[in-house]
Amino acid sequence: MLSSVFTVPVLRLIALANFGFAMAQEPAPLPKPPQHIVLIYADDLGYGDVACYGAAAVATPNLDRLAAGGLCCTDAHSAAATCTPSRYALLTGEYAFRQKGTGVLPGDARLIVTPGRTTLASVLQGAGYRTAVVGKWHLGLGTGGLDWNGKIAPGPLEVGFDECLLLPATGDRVPCVYVADHTVRGLDPADPIQVSYRERLGAEPTGAEQPERLRMRWAFGHDQTIVNGISRIGYMTGGRSARWVDEDMADCFTERAVQFLRQHRRERTFLFFSTHDIHVPRVPHPRFVGKTDLGPRGDAIVQFDACVGRLLDELEELELTADTLVILTSDNGPVVNDGYRDAAEERLGAHRPAGPWRGGKYSAFEGGTRVPFVVRWPGRVPVGSSAALVGQVDLLHSLAKLVGVALPESAAPDSLDQLGALLGADTVGRDHLVEQAGSLALRVGQWKFVLAGQGARFDAATKIELGNAPEDQLYDLAADPGETKDLAKAEPERTAAMRARLLALRAAGRSR
Repeated sequence: MLSSVFTVPVLRLIALANFGFAMAQEPAPLPKPPQHIVLIYADDLGYGDVACYGAAAVATPNLDRLAAGGLCCTDAHSAAATCTPSRYALLTGEYAFRQKGTGVLPGDARLIVTPGRTTLASVLQGAGYRTAVVGKWHLGLGTGGLDWNGKIAPGPLEVGFDECLLLPATGDRVPCVYVADHTVRGLDPADPIQVSYRERLGAEPTGAEQPERLRMRWAFGHDQTIVNGISRIGYMTGGRSARWVDEDMADCFTERAVQFLRQHRRERTFLFFSTHDIHVPRVPHPRFVGKTDLGPRGDAIVQFDACVGRLLDELEELELTADTLVILTSDNGPVVNDGYRDAAEERLGAHRPAGPWRGGKYSAFEGGTRVPFVVRWPGRVPVGSSAALVGQVDLLHSLAKLVGVALPESAAPDSLDQLGALLGADTVGRDHLVEQAGSLALRVGQWKFVLAGQGARFDAATKIELGNAPEDQLYDLAADPGETKDLAKAEPERTAAMRARLLALRAAGRSR
C-alpha cells in the first residue's frame, strides 16, 4: 500500500511535506558563522574516483584527510549531469532546466546569471564576506559579441564576487586564456584575440587538418584550433602571450587561491575554488605524470588531490582551520573518454569512476549526479558519514541561513534550507530532489523516477548509458542501487504519482 505522500494533490504535498518536516525537528541553535568558507568544486570527478568513497586504483590522501575530519555524504547530488547547468543551479539556487540557454555553453557565450539577482556569492558578500572565484567559470561573460581585448563584463564581479581568476569556459574550448577580474591576463594589445564558434579565423592550424602537430590526438569533437599542441573546440587567433600552458593550470589556480586566503585571512572570506581537473584535456604537471596506472585521468586525480592538500596546508599554516567551513564536491558524474585519446579507456582496468552507480556524466541514472560531497568544520560538523539526501542547489539557502541572511521570496526558487543536513544534524535531508540530464528524474526517498523522453539510450562516443527511454522508468535504490530492475510496470500507482509530482514541480517554476 502506498503511503499518503502519493495520495494528496502534488502542490499541496510539497507544502505539507516541508511543514511536517519542520514540525518534526526541534530547532537547533545556529552556530556562530564561520570566519571562512571554502567551496572546492571539482570537474567530472566521480563518486568512485576517490579513496574515501571506495577507489582502490588511485590514492587521494588529502581528500581522505579532509574526509577523516568531517562528514562524507553518500547521497549528495549535483543539480545536473553536466557542468554549466550544475554551476548555474549552485550559484542561483534555481534548477537550470527552468531557464533557456543554460545548457553546456560555448566559450564565447554571454553571461547567463543575470546581474542583480541573488546568488550564493552575493548573499555571502552582503553578509560581510570577501568573495572570490578562482578556476573554471563556464557561465558566460559579457552580453554577447564580447571583445576579449577590452573590459570583460558583466561577469563574476557583477554577480557577487569581489575578485576572480577564471578559465572562461573549459580547457577544451577557446579562448585559451585566463581572465583576471575584467581583463585577459598577460594580453599584448599588439596581438589581439579573436574567437569564433561559427567560422574559421585566420591561418591558425587545426587538429583536423594537421594531426601530426598534436601531442594528444582528438577522438571526437575537438579538432579545431591547436593551442599548446592540443586541438580544441572553436576557433581562435591572437593572444599568444596570454595563452595558458595546460600543465601549469592547476598550480596557477591553486597559488591564486592560496594568495587570496593569505591576503584576507583577517577578514571573513568565501573562496569558490573551481578546478579544471579532472576535465579533458587531462594534461597534469610532469611531477604527477605516471603516479597511477590509470594514465592521464588517474594522474589528474592525483593532481587535484595535491591542490586540495595545498589549500588545507595553507589553512593550517595560517591557523584558520578551526574556523573554516570546507565543502568539497564535483559538478557532475564521471566520464572516461570525453573527446581525446588519452588512454583513459584502455587503462581503466577494474576502476569504477561512478562507484556502484549506473551511468555517468550526461546520464539520468544516479552516476550522472551522485558525487562526492565532504563537509568539514571542526567542532561543528561531526566526523563520519551521512546518508541524507543532499543537493548542491540547496547550498545558497543553507549558507544564507548559516550567516543570518533572510532570502527574498523570489530568490533561489529551488534552494531549500538544508543546513541541518549540511552540518550533520539531519540524517534524512530533502524529501525530494530533481536530477537533470537529457531526461528529468525525481528522487523521493529510496525511489528514483526517470521521466520518459527523447534521445539515445547510449552514447557511443563516451560509452555512457544516458538513461533516456520513450517510457517512464522507476527504480528502488535501496534494493537495486545499480538501477537494473525497472519497476514502472510493477508499481503503476507509484510511477504515476511520481510522474505527476515531477511534472507539477517543473510547471510550478519553483520548489519552495
